[in-house]
Amino acid sequence: MAYTTDKIRNVALLGHSGSGKTSLAESILYSTGAIDRQGKIPDGNTVGDYDPEEVKRQISISLAAMFTEYKQHKINIIDTPGYFDFAGEVAEALRVADIGVIVCSAKDGLTVGLEKAWKNLGDHALSRAVYVSKIDEENGSFEAVYHALREKYGTHVCPVVAPIKNSGGRIDGIVDLIRRKAFKAENGKRVEIPVPESMAEELQTYYLNINESVAESSEELMDKYFSGEEFTVEEIIEGLRSGVQDGSLVPVFGGSAALNLGTLPLLDTLIDLFPSPLNRKEKTESGETVDVDPNAPACAFVYKTISDQYGKFSLFKVVSGKVTADMILTNARTGSNEKMGHIYKMQGKKSIEVKELVCGDIGAVSKLSDTKTGDTLCDAKKVFALEGISFPEPCYSMAIAPKTKGQEDKIAAGLARLADEDITFRFINNVETRQLVISGLGDIQLDVLCSKLKEKYGVEVVLSTARVAYREKIRKKVQVRGRHKKQSGGHGQYGDVVIIFEPSESEDLEFAETVFGGSVPKNFFPAVEKGLRESIAKGVLAGYPMVNLKATLIDGSYHPVDSSEMAFKIAAQLAYKEGIPQASPVILEPIGYLTVTVPDTNTGDIMSDLSKRRGSPMGMSLDSDGMQVIEAEVPMGEMGSYAIDLRSMTQGRGSFTLRFERYEEAPANVQQKIIEEAKTLMEE
Repeated sequence: MAYTTDKIRNVALLGHSGSGKTSLAESILYSTGAIDRQGKIPDGNTVGDYDPEEVKRQISISLAAMFTEYKQHKINIIDTPGYFDFAGEVAEALRVADIGVIVCSAKDGLTVGLEKAWKNLGDHALSRAVYVSKIDEENGSFEAVYHALREKYGTHVCPVVAPIKNSGGRIDGIVDLIRRKAFKAENGKRVEIPVPESMAEELQTYYLNINESVAESSEELMDKYFSGEEFTVEEIIEGLRSGVQDGSLVPVFGGSAALNLGTLPLLDTLIDLFPSPLNRKEKTESGETVDVDPNAPACAFVYKTISDQYGKFSLFKVVSGKVTADMILTNARTGSNEKMGHIYKMQGKKSIEVKELVCGDIGAVSKLSDTKTGDTLCDAKKVFALEGISFPEPCYSMAIAPKTKGQEDKIAAGLARLADEDITFRFINNVETRQLVISGLGDIQLDVLCSKLKEKYGVEVVLSTARVAYREKIRKKVQVRGRHKKQSGGHGQYGDVVIIFEPSESEDLEFAETVFGGSVPKNFFPAVEKGLRESIAKGVLAGYPMVNLKATLIDGSYHPVDSSEMAFKIAAQLAYKEGIPQASPVILEPIGYLTVTVPDTNTGDIMSDLSKRRGSPMGMSLDSDGMQVIEAEVPMGEMGSYAIDLRSMTQGRGSFTLRFERYEEAPANVQQKIIEEAKTLMEE
């Protein structure tokens, strides 16, 4: 079918890992006939989790785009991962979704994933709903979750369904509170049944909650409410729609994906209450507002890149106009033209070719040559860049190396390809520590990347702790002689220097000379400096670079025949090796400025942990969400596992940033440990 923009709903499924998002998506597709067989996560055959890593681990790793057609509407579903390591996928989904459905389990209640999703949707100003999944499972309670939501988020949390318990206490149906109809699931299908009389008192409370929410949407409905008149179904829908779309109302659904119970009432309400893409305002990079306009020149935003053995798929949302096959659009970032050769609707990994995608719709295009995630593709008549995607910063780093030596280039090439899909990790070749370091959002993300390197690019890797870039410096002034003399027939080698080494404010080597009387000819000065510059690459304690060093050449001697640049270079290096150990050398460690944001209840644990890491608190404050913001200076060598440790201490609620501040002398016991580790490394 051809759809107009007002008949499209773009829905992101959000929530904690294991809450039932992928199963709900599968139920939606099956209940509406988009698929003829309902897959299960343990069987590895769901539409949403199709990547081999997802099937193996039974968790979502990447977002999955799907769609269904229901009541003359097209509903695009973006299923997102629940693990916080894959928060970049959530950021991509939220950039193009118009609606957020937070999925939480009736057994697990209010999880950290729900709290994060709630905040994310608020930050993106998106209409939201909560879907309580697995209401049929033992120890699950829709009522408990609903009351917990009301307690935490207030009275604008509004129920729109209520579960029906049979005589054995099991859930086998639901009441649609808006239309006051009851349904049960039979063979995966919805069958209408009478509203149970036994639920009259319970339902009256729910109806009262809905009526209060409807009454608050307008003065007219408020008057009707206080006069004791019943609202019509149309008035309830209109009142709820107003609250949902201005963000003052959050409907709460419930159901069971396994039974396909509660799925269609969710879709009915998404159509009746929630906004189409027309309600959304887009922003450009410069902060200007752009209307979502079906009649404007074509504009599309690329929110995700998928790379496989067949090439690249760029997933995009049409922001204005329409995109047709073979259309040529301009990339606002590069200025280059891209031909939209074949365009598709995505059903998980399955691509269905179409001739056009209208404003507000979501689709994909293959083989774009110069387009990345976050790019805007426009009609050449009107080129502008839309606001990009705000990704979380990598906070967990490990060294990555091949199991078989000589495959370093293969790792770098594989990671470069994987970076097309996942923008939240980075990798750099650290020259100082001689390690390839990969940084991401957590250990699971890095483990997945390692698995993909093996499966997709045939290179097995090992992860190890990333070395810290320490420094060395001296604390006192010394004067030493370095003499290089070698005779082996014919011309010999002779170089002789006297150098003063002393601390300096400059990080780089400060070289000076005060030679009188030509004891060292001027043409050998550069050789002396070169010898010292090569030497400071390795300190004498643990082999880390020497900084804050001033070297002054004051005297020496030369031989008119045997002296050479090489001889004076070696003499300078001998002076370095002789003198630096006498100049009270010490190891400097990098100090970082840490800003950690945590719930108030975790403050004590965080402060205690910082003390163990030799941190120095600098201050505390409250942010706009009531979270404690703790600032501290902390040695970066103590922060390798902090991303994982903080997650454990705060159950995933905490976040942090860490930036390099300066180098500082390490305590004696720490220096000794660093020296011992360096010796072990050299022996290996």
